[in-house]
Amino acid sequence: MLNQISQRRAVVQARTFQPAVVRHCNQIRTTYAVATEAPVASTSASIVDAPSFRANLDFKFIKENVDLVATNCKNRFSSADPHLVAALYDEFVALKTQADSLRAERNENSNAMKGKLDADKRALLIARGQELKEQLAAVEERLAKVEGALQREGQRVPNMTHPDVPLGGEEAAAVLREVGAQRHFTFSAKDHVTLAEALDMVDFESAAEVSGQKFYYLRNAGALLELALVNYAFNKVVSRGFTPIMTPDLVKASVLEKCGFQPRGAGTQIYAVEGSPLCLTGTAEVPLGGVYMDRILTEDQLPIRMAAFGHCFRTEAGAAGMAGKGLYRVHQFSKVEMFVLSTPAQSEALHQELIDIEIEMFEELGLHFKVLDMPSGDLGAPAYRKFDVEAWMPGLKRYGEISSASNCTDYQSRRLNIRYRPAGSKDAAGADAAATASGGGKKAGKKASGSGGGGSKTEFVHTLNATACAVPRMIVAILENFQQEDGSVVVPPPLRPYLGGMEIIHPPAAARKA
Repeated sequence: MLNQISQRRAVVQARTFQPAVVRHCNQIRTTYAVATEAPVASTSASIVDAPSFRANLDFKFIKENVDLVATNCKNRFSSADPHLVAALYDEFVALKTQADSLRAERNENSNAMKGKLDADKRALLIARGQELKEQLAAVEERLAKVEGALQREGQRVPNMTHPDVPLGGEEAAAVLREVGAQRHFTFSAKDHVTLAEALDMVDFESAAEVSGQKFYYLRNAGALLELALVNYAFNKVVSRGFTPIMTPDLVKASVLEKCGFQPRGAGTQIYAVEGSPLCLTGTAEVPLGGVYMDRILTEDQLPIRMAAFGHCFRTEAGAAGMAGKGLYRVHQFSKVEMFVLSTPAQSEALHQELIDIEIEMFEELGLHFKVLDMPSGDLGAPAYRKFDVEAWMPGLKRYGEISSASNCTDYQSRRLNIRYRPAGSKDAAGADAAATASGGGKKAGKKASGSGGGGSKTEFVHTLNATACAVPRMIVAILENFQQEDGSVVVPPPLRPYLGGMEIIHPPAAARKA
């Protein structure tokens, strides 16, 4: 069992880290009568617990394609209810129209009282004004509640799915490519825990005393190997045009939600700081996603490629057994993450670019691995399509995920409010000037309002993310695949320059003799 964090005894409290598509609404039947107009028909949706932010969701698309969206939810094992979203949208539109009509009549009534009037006429207008005020207040109250329910239910709807994605659960994953072959050992292969402890590369026992289960110290060659992997990955992605970034490890819960994760509830995967809006990140994807939050970019700024080194914190609730042994599944680890902002036309090619970078790295390191097109039921809420890389781990006697690459299209940008102004559109020059004034590369672009600002058409960017190097999983793969009969481990040639030329990791005694 995982170490559970007590709310009474811990400053850091575990909360959930999962796509926000898990609850189903309760049912109520509330209507509001309005004196002079028929009340708008109420949906049976519960009007409680509005989300903490307003997402720019395409409710019209859901309404006009409700059966398609419902089928997509079913294929992705989501409990979201697009038919309820469509009904709430209809009610929202009707209530908004009704509120606008009442405001117009109230204004007309107010204007009518500006002239010279006899006492009876003025009294009638005052009475009508009071009626309109009360009616408008009731409609606006209902409108606010319906909008909250519309946002809550709409935010539960997952992204649409690429037509080539296989349907089903994890077992339906399609192998797109296989690189290399399983190594045949002339001796009994050890697992990475046995190897790392014998090589004095890791200390699980002390970490368990200091921090708890599923924490670890990397020592000696283990510490150096982490730094080598990070530097190798950074050099690779920077050479491909990515801007290197060191990100915060703490982010606001609202930013996690806008990236498609839910930092509250049962089934915990996120550590949240008690009494604070901050959470520990489970991936650098989140702080990178927030860099351009509420910004309007110009088309010529895209794509924007970023790469970050970050520490990742996950509760790993429910993980147990061999699948979580040693370094494979831990509460804290280091990772180099790639994140891209693009136009819709660019995103599919960039998705392929990301997986190509991963393939190039893992092939250079000499690993045997498979590239998988992940099925609809394993995509989570944000991803339109996701490729996973699973490397052969002979000590664990199975393939294990070492990387993934996802195209999230506009799922995250609609929540983070990241837009761009297409080339040639009105005010594009103004956006360019604003970008220059703001310093160009770092936060180039105008501050975006909820409606897009600027008075001209803007579109939402597409976001993509990919793992360049998840350090512990890479250490597992390297130790288990390149072990020698004497317990030493051959260092993959691309990493040797980052290890001072070290070619073999020897047991401590042998290393001292050498």
